[in-house]
Amino acid sequence: MEEDEKRNRYIQLRLNEYEFREIEEKFRNSGLKSKSEFIRVMVLEGLMIYIDEKTTKDIYRAVSSVSNNVNQIARRVNSTGNVYAEDIAEIKNGVSEIWQQLRSFRSQLQSIKPSPILQTPKRQTADD
Repeated sequence: MEEDEKRNRYIQLRLNEYEFREIEEKFRNSGLKSKSEFIRVMVLEGLMIYIDEKTTKDIYRAVSSVSNNVNQIARRVNSTGNVYAEDIAEIKNGVSEIWQQLRSFRSQLQSIKPSPILQTPKRQTADD
């Protein structure tokens, strides 16, 4: 490692207990050898993805609506013994709407292009 590449600067960071435990767990699951390397990779190469709350609420609302419809239909079937084509069509339309929203959401996520993970320079050994 050249002189100008030495890591001689530091950043002090204060965390609450929850934040500290979260970072510790993510570090343990990362497979990286040092916590410093993990934090460098996360800060320099990590992504912050903002997900519009409206998107998630719309998906939740659609799932909730289909769920409520299924429950109402199940009650009616249990009491009358009849299944109506309109009920099945309503469920199919709701499920189709959910899939459309999920495909759109997946497409948005797939358009995110993360940069390659930071590669720590290999340290020279006596054999090099």
